[in-house]
Amino acid sequence: MVMGVDQYTSAHVFEDLPDGGRIVLDRDSAADTSGITAIRAHMREIATAFRAGDFAKPFQVHAQTVPGTEVMRARRDAIRYEAVDRPRGAEVRVRSADPAAVTAIHEFLAFQRSAHHAARHEAP
Repeated sequence: MVMGVDQYTSAHVFEDLPDGGRIVLDRDSAADTSGITAIRAHMREIATAFRAGDFAKPFQVHAQTVPGTEVMRARRDAIRYEAVDRPRGAEVRVRSADPAAVTAIHEFLAFQRSAHHAARHEAP
């Protein structure tokens, strides 16, 4: 419910990248325009909240402090969050040149992959 769409009819990807990573959420069906709209709004909200150091949504979903978020909050000025629309959803690209921030981002993404049983990369 936090995302505004059924996570089981959407594909998640939490990908580590050398400068941070990305969170991808796509609807299974391109015909679900209301679901795609909800995902895009959710990902913009996530980017805005994370930029402000607000990690309440991951806490709501997992009922615990998500690894990496304390460092991400403390180093928020060294991290950029950009929401990008995709054909069936959206992604949040997370970037930093700060090695400690990148490590924290990778911890956050690893936890999310495990908790959501999600992919590390998009399928080719």
